[in-house]
Amino acid sequence: MPKMKTKSGAKKRFKMTASGKVKAGQAGKRHGMIKRTAKFVQTARGTGVLNDSDAKIVKKYMPYAR
Repeated sequence: MPKMKTKSGAKKRFKMTASGKVKAGQAGKRHGMIKRTAKFVQTARGTGVLNDSDAKIVKKYMPYAR
């Protein structure tokens, strides 16, 4: 059986934690920060952990990153 390929877009955007959760950058921070509230900007710093339903999809894209 041949090896499965990792989606190259997924490996650039997501990282796995040691416990198997999926880390991703927060959405909505590329531009237009003037119109965002200060609370949004503060809470959207750094990276976040995806919820289970989204993480399940990403794990299919990255079969060897576990």
